[in-house]
Amino acid sequence: MNCTIITEEELLSPYLILLKSLSLIPFFHYLFFLVLAILLFLYLFLEIHFPRSDPISLTFNPNSELCQFIVSKCRLLHGRYFPTIWLSSPHLQTAFLSLFGNSPTFCYKRNLFQATDGGTIALDWLMHSDVVDGISQVVNGSTPGNDRTPIAIVVPGLTSDSTAAYIKHLAFRLAKEGWNVVVSNHRGLGGISLTSDCVYNAGWTEDLRKVIDHIHSQFPEAPLFAVGTSIGANVLVKYLGEHGTDTPLVGATAVCSPWDLLICDRFINRKLVQKLYDRVLTVGLQGYAQLHHSVISRIADWEGIKKSRSVREFDNYATRLVAKFETTDTYYRHSSSAQFVGNVAVPLLCISALDDPVCTREAIPWDECRGNKNIVLATTTHGGHLAYYEGITATGMWWVRAVQEYFEVLLSSPYADRKQKTQIILEPLESSIDQGPYIVDTGEEGMVAAAASEVETARANAEEENSAQTERTSYHLHKDNTRQGYNSLIGPLMNRVDQLSRYSRKSVWLLAYIAIVTTWPLLGPALLLSIKKRFTRLIKN
Repeated sequence: MNCTIITEEELLSPYLILLKSLSLIPFFHYLFFLVLAILLFLYLFLEIHFPRSDPISLTFNPNSELCQFIVSKCRLLHGRYFPTIWLSSPHLQTAFLSLFGNSPTFCYKRNLFQATDGGTIALDWLMHSDVVDGISQVVNGSTPGNDRTPIAIVVPGLTSDSTAAYIKHLAFRLAKEGWNVVVSNHRGLGGISLTSDCVYNAGWTEDLRKVIDHIHSQFPEAPLFAVGTSIGANVLVKYLGEHGTDTPLVGATAVCSPWDLLICDRFINRKLVQKLYDRVLTVGLQGYAQLHHSVISRIADWEGIKKSRSVREFDNYATRLVAKFETTDTYYRHSSSAQFVGNVAVPLLCISALDDPVCTREAIPWDECRGNKNIVLATTTHGGHLAYYEGITATGMWWVRAVQEYFEVLLSSPYADRKQKTQIILEPLESSIDQGPYIVDTGEEGMVAAAASEVETARANAEEENSAQTERTSYHLHKDNTRQGYNSLIGPLMNRVDQLSRYSRKSVWLLAYIAIVTTWPLLGPALLLSIKKRFTRLIKN
């Protein structure tokens, strides 16, 4: 047996005794506790959870026949979401989406939409006819004319375009199931330069309105649907709330919307891991600004953009100035879609993950969604930001399947038939398609290569379509002008009446009580005097 001899000096120093004792512990034990500490740190930092199948939580108005129909038909909304086992963390899910994606490979066909202010928007199409047995084939020529194939308009997130992995997952799935898909890239994205001083932001809905109206004029017989993701979801919901029933959309879906930009701004600066997301988003915005340096440096504070260390700082030096807001908070409040939820008048499915590391659950407008008879809010315990990977190989995304099923159910519903029969009068479009079509190939570096073809033919067809559209518009204006004006006036009024009626009988009695209490000081003495006179006459008689 080895005996350790402790000298008199060591007895006088407790630290020496402690070091001597620690030296007797085997190195393997130290290594074990180090690995255990690292795993514990990663577990807490990455918010790793035990893999399990969680039910989908649905929030909707129980008195809405539309919501009841949608919920009863959508099997996935009644099911459970089981995340990929080795991605059992919101941060692992989100990071895997950004770094790898596992997206399908295909090519878009591109049209360029010229806005009235000179700006250029890239519309990337993936047609159902282009996808055969899971393999995308590029078809020469322009996009098909008027047909009844349903169209899904996709609005990407912040600094994302049609090449983003989650966009490609969605586009390929819908196209394979019989849909024509068009991705409306934000200005300056998708390999297109900024051609005006107008830059997109989280509350800019004008581009989306013009794109939707343009596509509706090109495909008047096709049912139109829209999908917004992240910031694109905020833009879509804000557009729906601004226009109410005055939209050609049959239905829409908002996936991982930030809802309230001010709350999300505070959330993303709360913890260390959230600050990492904030920094990554800032770098992406700075890259966007650097890509369009010649324009942005002239209309924004370029020195402030370069030294920005957060999204809020970038918005203060760039977005706020370009959009002409006094403060950053004013921009956030004005652009948040939560305040427009009550005015949404078309079927809307909202999907959010409660563990979303970017768009916090604190911003979800639960009561507003429950009060609107057109909205179904589906929340999951896990999923990350726009990820929702499922399966052992993480090749599928749950929200993509949910969106496709929701659109199919809505398309077959009686509401879709009523929407198609309703005549929507379009104002003459001053925008036009220019230099299209394009064939877009997404390379390994994520860059978009565009090659022009049949430009003159496309321009001639565009002129003929514009002429025919003018005749149709003139006819509709002459026939339905009075009815449309009446609908535009009565629509907002009916929305307000519907909002007031949500509180049912309790609100009516509460209003009656308030009326009695507030008017009693004036009407009370008169009423008492009248009763007193009647009582006096009764006694005399």
